[in-house]
Amino acid sequence: MTSNLDGITPLLHLGVIRAEGDDAAKFLHGQLTQDFVLLGLQEARLAAFLSAKGRMQASFIGFKRSPTEILLICSRDLLAPTLKRLSMFVMRAKAKLSDASDEFALYGIAGNTLLSIADSAQPAWVKADFYAASLVHLPSACGQPRALWVAPATQAAPVGPALDPALWAWGEVHSGVATLSAPLVDAFVPQMLNYESVGGVSFKKGCYPGQEVVARSQFRGAIKRRTYLAHAPLALEVGTSVFAPDDLEQPCGTVLQAAAAPAGGWDALVALQISAAEAGALHVGAGDGPALTLGPLPYVLLEDL
Repeated sequence: MTSNLDGITPLLHLGVIRAEGDDAAKFLHGQLTQDFVLLGLQEARLAAFLSAKGRMQASFIGFKRSPTEILLICSRDLLAPTLKRLSMFVMRAKAKLSDASDEFALYGIAGNTLLSIADSAQPAWVKADFYAASLVHLPSACGQPRALWVAPATQAAPVGPALDPALWAWGEVHSGVATLSAPLVDAFVPQMLNYESVGGVSFKKGCYPGQEVVARSQFRGAIKRRTYLAHAPLALEVGTSVFAPDDLEQPCGTVLQAAAAPAGGWDALVALQISAAEAGALHVGAGDGPALTLGPLPYVLLEDL
C-alpha cells in the first residue's frame, strides 16, 4: 500500500438516517450538538448525539437535501440504536426519521480526483450539489483534499481511479476527526474527541441533551482527556486500552480509530488523559504492550487559540 491518497472508494461502513418534515431541522437542533436551524443548503455539520450525562452516543455528518429533508451520515453499527433512541423524542414534531441507507450510495473522494470533480478544494463542511448528489468537503489529510459523496443508489458512481479502502481509513485517522463506532458508545464527552475544535459543537445554540455537561467541561477547565494522533508498530483495534508506566492496572486512554500506515505499523486516534500524554512512555493493550508514539494533530485545539 502506497501513501498516494487519491481516488474514489465506497464507504460501506457508513449508514444514512433521514429526517424529513417541516420540523426536521428544529427537531435535530434540539437533539444534537450543532445548529441545524441555521444550516444552509451549501453547508454541512459535524455533530454528536449525547446522553443526558453528556456522553457521546453517535456522531454524524449532517446536511440538508432540501429545507425539509436532512441526511445524517453515521457509523453503520450505530445506526439502528441511534435511530430508535432519536425517534423516541419526536413526539408531536412534524418530523419523520428513517433508515435510508439502502437508498443512497456513499463514496470517499480524495486528492486530484476530488479536484477534477469539484474544480477546487474547499474548507471542511462546505457542501456542493451535483444534480441529485451531494459533495461534502471534509478536513484534509496529509495535505490531500477529501470529500464525502452522497447520491441516490440508482445514480452512477463518480468517475475516477479506485482508492484502496485501507488508505482512505488511514486518511480518516490523519484528518484528526474521529467517527464514533459501537465500541466507544457512552464513553466520551465531545471535547475528549476534540469536537469543539473541529466544528462538532456549537456553544451558541439552544438546549440539547447533555448541554450542561459540555458547557461545564469547556468553560470550567474540566477537560482532562484529549484526542491525539499516535503510531504503533503492530495492528491496533478500536476500543483497546492504553496504559502509562505509572499505573499498569488502570488504563489512561482508548484507541478511537486505527488504520494500517503505508510506511509500516499502524496509525491511530487515541483519547488520552492529558497528564499521561504529556508524560509519554505509553503502551497499548497492557503495561508491557507495544509502544505508542504520539505525533502532532493537524489542527490547533480551541483552548490553545
